[in-house]
Amino acid sequence: MSVYEQSALATKHALPSYLNADEIGPWGTYLQQVDRVTPYLGSLARWVETLKRPKRILVVDVPIEMDDGTIAHFEGYRVQHNLSRGPGKGGVRFHQDVTLSEVMALSAWMSIKNAAVNVPYGGAKGGIRVDPRKLSKGELERLTRRYTSEIGLLIGPTKDISAPDVNTNAQIMSWMMDTYSMNTGATATGVVTGKPIDLGGSLGRVEATGRGVFTVGVEAAKLIGLPVQGARVAVQGFGNVGGTAGRLFVEAGAQLVAVQDHTGSIYNPLGMDAAALQEHVREHGGVKGFPGAEAIDTDAFWSVDCDILIPAALEGQINKDNAERIKARMVIEGANGPTTPEADDILHDKGVLVLPDVIANAGGVTVSYFEWVQDFSSFFWSEDEINARLVRIMQEAFAAVWQVAQDNKVSLRTATFIVACKRILHAREARGLYP
Repeated sequence: MSVYEQSALATKHALPSYLNADEIGPWGTYLQQVDRVTPYLGSLARWVETLKRPKRILVVDVPIEMDDGTIAHFEGYRVQHNLSRGPGKGGVRFHQDVTLSEVMALSAWMSIKNAAVNVPYGGAKGGIRVDPRKLSKGELERLTRRYTSEIGLLIGPTKDISAPDVNTNAQIMSWMMDTYSMNTGATATGVVTGKPIDLGGSLGRVEATGRGVFTVGVEAAKLIGLPVQGARVAVQGFGNVGGTAGRLFVEAGAQLVAVQDHTGSIYNPLGMDAAALQEHVREHGGVKGFPGAEAIDTDAFWSVDCDILIPAALEGQINKDNAERIKARMVIEGANGPTTPEADDILHDKGVLVLPDVIANAGGVTVSYFEWVQDFSSFFWSEDEINARLVRIMQEAFAAVWQVAQDNKVSLRTATFIVACKRILHAREARGLYP
């Protein structure tokens, strides 16, 4: 039995009773990552079960009246994985495939991510199983407000702070903030981040995750001797994260050769105009039909000749079925959990450097932290100031992770988990158990 199979079996046995043991899902992936880091935790390993059990899980029914007068019910979640280092922090996603296993894993990765960049948050995540494209704006607002009310007992500016994620945006955050404020009787801008600027949002927040992806990518490229000038970049997902990262790499002299999203896959070996592609996506809802490239098969995207691959869509996109065909020297995870543990091993054996999500896409939560701080002080910073602070934090966090990886001869993912898990468990140990 391989190490991967042994880890998967142990993970299956460790699943909580409320999950189907035959469908390990994203939570199982996270548990395998914790198992891999446990040997490096020293005396803190006695607390490791803390990382394997979410502190709090809330599953709610979200009933709303539809435009035609019928009543529809949707299932919603809010999971607080760990609060040892501060209030919960994590986005809310609206997607038809949202599951409890997924939200649990995303909340745990938020714990790791926040600790890796050393912002004073714990990890949390939320979601509703719904296809928002099938709802009118009025139905979407009623869904958001009802969900916010249902999870209201858990959230708050010093308890648990939400943010945009898949299919949610500044408008959704505005409705959440207003609903919470109305229910508590006072305006509470700090209950969410990713808000419009007029409601206490932060400059630089929209591009923060993509800018963080670009920042750690440039730092890693220097260390492995990969010149960004002329590097060929492929991006999966061309929204705020992938679009921003792709544009910044092009502005730094790289070539954007391939892009894939839910509408299709496009390719141009001579490079694409990233800014023009972003505008095309805004106008047409996706990359399909972009005149500066040719369409290719979805599966062919993973075989494109490139130096840097940025998966910035959903989890589990790089797996055992396509990892062997990836030709990039470096993978920068813009999405949460885009690479399965088995694919991680394949890429490692191929000599591909993987910059894990828990450090690579932490730019978003870093600027969310800036927004939260600004809301508390009612004093707001310039965009240049925010970007400079973001770049500094990301560079310092990546440097620390790189050093741990070199010292322990482990992957950057395991190194990030070592840094983050030690910080979380140090806090757990220092606080002790109450009562």
